[in-house]
Amino acid sequence: MPKIILTGSDGMLGKALKKELSGSSELQSFSKNELDITDFVAVAEILEAAQPDFVVNAAAFTKVDAAETDQILAEKVNSTAVGNLARICKKIGAKLIHFSTDYVFDGENENGFPEKDEPNPINFYGKTKLEGEEAIRESGCEFAIIRTSWLFGEGENFVEKMLALGKRNCEIKVVADQIGCPTFSEDLAEAVKKILIENRSGIFHLTNLGKTSWADFARKIFGLAGMDVKVIPVASEEFPTPAKRPRNSVLQNTKLPKMRSWEEALAEFLH
Repeated sequence: MPKIILTGSDGMLGKALKKELSGSSELQSFSKNELDITDFVAVAEILEAAQPDFVVNAAAFTKVDAAETDQILAEKVNSTAVGNLARICKKIGAKLIHFSTDYVFDGENENGFPEKDEPNPINFYGKTKLEGEEAIRESGCEFAIIRTSWLFGEGENFVEKMLALGKRNCEIKVVADQIGCPTFSEDLAEAVKKILIENRSGIFHLTNLGKTSWADFARKIFGLAGMDVKVIPVASEEFPTPAKRPRNSVLQNTKLPKMRSWEEALAEFLH
């Protein structure tokens, strides 16, 4: 059984990974309160004592708009701490499994972005996530970087937000000019387990199959939930945000088996 350390186990993806990896590995999981990845001394002590085969880092600063104002913390979590993790992994001979984002791209490719495309983030969150990727590559450790997008599952996410709004409103305005790939955290965790088993290395794009806009995503949520809510499509300019969003952040998966459609995954999540 491989020895695995999981960080960020209290987040949406962390919960799914903890559930998926338990039982098939010797797993030690740490929530943010149990292990803050920016506490470099604590991270080094735990990893060097445990001597894991894999470190799965699901800890991140994920609040895209907050990253624009809290830049020091966003950079510390998404870049500096990730580089530190990578260097420790290199020292102890562990492989680092790390998660990145569609927001490392600028959204200007109408066809979406395969793994080989050059990143060009347009917001500070994307910039810090790209810096984390670069720090991993520069460390010389063995790694698998998994870029994903539009995550939903157990926790705070777009699906839960729409369901809550739909209970209070019969009409909701939703942005229609941003395109991406919704991804179910449990499907992603299952795919990550396969990457671990097969010991794959490199940069991978993993999302549920298919693409949609936020407005059409919302329509599907209400339809599957049996809620009579009208979705009014609007331009991004109608909902200005501190962080600029890429217009088309579709991630093309050219390396791994495709996951099921986002619609099928959403239906399972809602029922």
